[in-house]
Amino acid sequence: MAHPFWSLKPWWCQPWTILLTGTVAITTSWLVLHIWWLTAAIAVLVLAWWCLFLLIVPNITPVEQ
Repeated sequence: MAHPFWSLKPWWCQPWTILLTGTVAITTSWLVLHIWWLTAAIAVLVLAWWCLFLLIVPNITPVEQ
C-alpha cells in the first residue's frame, strides 16, 4: 500500500520520478564526463537526496486523512 504522503504530491514529485531523475543524473555524469570520482560524488549526493525525500520526509511528515 502506498504511503498517504505520496497521494498529496503531484505526478512530478512521486517516488518513480525522484528515482528516475537521480539515475539519469548519475548515468549522464558518467557518459558525458568519464571522470569516476566526479560521478561517485554525484552518486553520493543523489543517494543522500533519495534517503531524504524517499525515506525520511514521508515518515516524519504528518498526514491528515
